[in-house]
Amino acid sequence: MLLQMQVWAFFLLQEAAPAISMDPRAMWAQMGWMARLVVIILFIMSAWSIGVMIDRLIAFNAAYKQSRLFAPAVAGALREGKLDEAIKIADRYKKSHLAKVVVAGLQEFRAHQISTEISGETIEASKRALERAEAIVHAELKRGVSSLATSGSTAPFVGLFGTVIGIINAFRGISTEKSTGLGAVAGGIAEALVATAVGLFVAIPAVWMYNYFTNKIESFDVEMGNSSSELIDYFIKRSQQIKAGK
Repeated sequence: MLLQMQVWAFFLLQEAAPAISMDPRAMWAQMGWMARLVVIILFIMSAWSIGVMIDRLIAFNAAYKQSRLFAPAVAGALREGKLDEAIKIADRYKKSHLAKVVVAGLQEFRAHQISTEISGETIEASKRALERAEAIVHAELKRGVSSLATSGSTAPFVGLFGTVIGIINAFRGISTEKSTGLGAVAGGIAEALVATAVGLFVAIPAVWMYNYFTNKIESFDVEMGNSSSELIDYFIKRSQQIKAGK
């Protein structure tokens, strides 16, 4: 119903082109204060969404690139049994999600490794440290992403509110002009279409990027889980090697 009304309004505007200018500044001047407020709110939501998108894209790209460099470097250090060297490597890749998780497990493991014997308690403490680090890094990766979902779900309704305001103004124009001609309703219909268009302009990119970032975060979570599991396996194998060497 709403879509049919908007299409009808578009054809009316095409026929009533002389009655209203399509220049953005002229349209802004002809809009009521409520319609202007709706457009301003939508542009604020759009600016916030764009800021979140840029911030997350930079953070995710940095995490991806540094993790690809970190993984082989730390694997080589662990194969040689150099825990301190592995921790130093992790400190060099501070933006890597894998490095943030692995370094937490390594530091906890080193702190409990007082003697040459590696107990089950040491491995469990390292596992808990890895789980805490995963939760923290997940929260960091997700920062701001939920606001994209909020913008994507609410922007169309804010635009719809502007559409209703525009239609009300169109009927007011009919009442004021005492006429049902296109000139009496063109201004209100223009407000309605502008609010709808801006609402969709804000919502569509926000929903797209929210889905994209959600998939990336899920991929990062899988990588962190695999790294934690491999690190625990390394601790267990090292414990077995020490026991076998006694």
